[in-house]
Amino acid sequence: METTYAMNLSPMILDESSIARRTNGSGKRYVLRVRDLPAEQKPRERLLTEGPGALSTAELLAVVLSTGTKKEEILTMTNRIMKEYGERSVLLSTDAKALAADLDIPLGKAEQIVACGELGRRYFRRSQNGAPVIRTAKDVFEYTMDMRNLSKEHLRGLYLNTHYQLVHDETISIGTIDANIVHPREVFRPALAHSAAAVILVHNHPSGNAEASMADQEVTRQLSEAGMLLGIDLIDHVIVTADSFTSISSHT
Repeated sequence: METTYAMNLSPMILDESSIARRTNGSGKRYVLRVRDLPAEQKPRERLLTEGPGALSTAELLAVVLSTGTKKEEILTMTNRIMKEYGERSVLLSTDAKALAADLDIPLGKAEQIVACGELGRRYFRRSQNGAPVIRTAKDVFEYTMDMRNLSKEHLRGLYLNTHYQLVHDETISIGTIDANIVHPREVFRPALAHSAAAVILVHNHPSGNAEASMADQEVTRQLSEAGMLLGIDLIDHVIVTADSFTSISSHT
């Protein structure tokens, strides 16, 4: 029987596998560029003829960023970003400098991404009819479907009010989860900013193994103790993979 949480109130996507690469006599790789595509397949042209709904997130981002860099063509860049970091993590980012460093892109492009994300958040806040309610680890697993196939570990915070409604969702860090890297202030700052009563941590295991490591358990213990001092309950820490999940709190 699944445990219900109880607060302690103290179309065409050009990814790496589909980008056409050919070898000429010199042995150099050839990467298909936007300018090489037929006109009807270019993101900007498709936006005009088919509308934005027909474009993938990577293609929409390519339209926004417009050009790539000397070392990376624009569609290669946007598909890499989507594959490695996930659209939610990218579009929820608010720190352009950190985003530029994490994604290895110019600061100006990171600023464009942050600005687009902020526009979306402002509209969403005005138009949403209700917030998700998260009461179990299964709810967490279903809500974070976008994390299941990411190639890097993401640590994410789901911040809840006293009615278990989601009031904020933030990617806290990208990379191996370690107690020496994940600082309590990064976890609980959003909780204070959004007046959250509790937080659920969730991170993915790209390996497909949902078992909690010693580091996962230690991070959970330390953050739970820090939350007690602030009066913010760390309800759970959920590990997700492509097809399974583990609740650390239910195993401790």
